[in-house]
Amino acid sequence: MKEIWYVRHGETEWNAQRRFQGHLDVPLSPVGIGQAFRLAERLSRSRISFDRLYASDLRRARQTAEPLAQVLGLPIATTPLLREIHVGELAGLTRAEAEARFPGFLAEAAEDPWNARRPGGESMADLARRLQAFLEEVPPGRHLVVTHGGVIRAALKLALDLAGDTWRRFHIQNTSITRILYPENAVLTVADAAHLEVWADWLSDEDLKG
Repeated sequence: MKEIWYVRHGETEWNAQRRFQGHLDVPLSPVGIGQAFRLAERLSRSRISFDRLYASDLRRARQTAEPLAQVLGLPIATTPLLREIHVGELAGLTRAEAEARFPGFLAEAAEDPWNARRPGGESMADLARRLQAFLEEVPPGRHLVVTHGGVIRAALKLALDLAGDTWRRFHIQNTSITRILYPENAVLTVADAAHLEVWADWLSDEDLKG
């Protein structure tokens, strides 16, 4: 049995600006660093043990994993299999900029979002194959996996055998936890970000703007 705790990386400036990131090595923003430490504090208090800690080899995932590694006492095993979808020539663009540079692409992609390949990049189906390769390599146990929103949506689509584009409706918040049990494909938790809700309670409005 494999119990995978998927964690989306902390926020980056490009997340806030709603830019396509893909495989570009964008670092965490100050907000994202704070989110990672709040998650680390939550896991430390939970006293839940993990057998391994995995992370995408992109900087934003590694930065999120670092405080988790400290509180869990585990090394970080990085792998490109956990990277976000490769968006190719869309990297760095906003949706409006992408539409201007590639007229009609976003509308075409909306018709078949799972199989539509980004210009010079991947489709979600390609990403899912990477994820499945990773899951085949992972030994039995409870593992913490720091990755990206696209990877977690792909994991949910595969586990729940979702039809059409329903997998796109999941809102995977930065540093939220999604738990899936394999080989049962049992989804135990989706996008649990309780640690951020507690954090927001004591942040002032000025803190949130910064």
